[in-house]
Amino acid sequence: MSAFSERRSKGKRSGIDFALAFSAPPSKKAKFQFRPLNLFKSFATASSSSSSRARDPFVAMGNALARLFGGIKASTSEVSSEKTLGFGQYKSLVVVGETSKPDARLVTRKGLDARSVVEKVPAYKRLYEETKRRDERLSSLNFELKLAEDEILGLRKTAHIIDVEDEEEEKNVNDLFCPLTEEDEEEVHSALYVGNDRHTILVTHESSNIEITKEIIRCLSPGGWLNDEVINLYLELLKERERRQPERFLKCHFFNTFFYKKLIGGKGGYDYKAVKRWTTQKKLGYSLIDCDKIFVPVHKGNHWCLAVINVKQKSFQYLDSLGGMDGLALQSLAKYLVDEAWDKNDVEMDTHLWKQETVSHPRQRNGYDCGMFMLKYIDFYSRGISLCFSQEDMEYFRKRTVKEILSLRAE
Repeated sequence: MSAFSERRSKGKRSGIDFALAFSAPPSKKAKFQFRPLNLFKSFATASSSSSSRARDPFVAMGNALARLFGGIKASTSEVSSEKTLGFGQYKSLVVVGETSKPDARLVTRKGLDARSVVEKVPAYKRLYEETKRRDERLSSLNFELKLAEDEILGLRKTAHIIDVEDEEEEKNVNDLFCPLTEEDEEEVHSALYVGNDRHTILVTHESSNIEITKEIIRCLSPGGWLNDEVINLYLELLKERERRQPERFLKCHFFNTFFYKKLIGGKGGYDYKAVKRWTTQKKLGYSLIDCDKIFVPVHKGNHWCLAVINVKQKSFQYLDSLGGMDGLALQSLAKYLVDEAWDKNDVEMDTHLWKQETVSHPRQRNGYDCGMFMLKYIDFYSRGISLCFSQEDMEYFRKRTVKEILSLRAE
């Protein structure tokens, strides 16, 4: 009797017709054409027709799948005295085609054998380990399990804890998480939620000629997508903060949100002439190649990312709060830096040996905080400290940004 026939006969004896779930008796190496809905109906019918004990069709389905694909056998006494695991406990088990039966036992909710208690191994992992020895087609599952576990672990480590090496760094960290006063909270609430005249101008930044109205600043309310005006004004405030206290902050240049669009807007996806006049010595008072870091906001239609040119360490970084990567953006910026050094400083710069660094950075866990994450990447890096924040800090950072914009001063 073939393996399929034997399994089908066992199914009939238990009131389950496996023929409903498979299109035709396949050869030993052929794959089953699996029809889970029909199989579930069969289990539901079998469970409802049982005279000895009414069972949940999910429980019956889980036990039968375990026996069918794992060669698991249970005695009549075990089934009657213990409540066995349902289908949910086996849903992570992936079976492709027909496999030989491993030597395994049915795992139950209670009455676990001593070996299982000592090892404390989840049922899906133990079944997988026993099955993969006899079927090489399941080898890819190990990678998927590891990837999922690493992702979960990464979420747990989102809030980075840094070792404070000196008093200055400790002061920087404390400043970043300084609680708002009651007066600050009231001012922020008023700006975001009080009043219906959306065109009311709250502040004007004279040097950049950026006006912030009630409508514009409300992008900083929970769930809002940050706009160009808020981002660009905040970057202006970061530059002014550096000028006030150059001993506390790295020497940085903060490009606005329109720079990268101009740079890649020409034929062939690159146009240095379009941005050539943005960085003259007269405008900046310094050269880009003298900076420690250069920050470039990158807009992806509905998502904000950040490219960083680390001049001091000769590297490029790309930070995407959703975990993406854009190598073309870094290549364009490398070419830009070469052209800029030659045009402004008569320096032949070779960036071929510069590194493209992949750095661990906090990730967003929603669909609207990308702009806030980008601003905090810049804020923290311009202080020369690690990215020691997480998704849970975004509500505070939104309020803090409102307060700093209203006072036209970044702390």
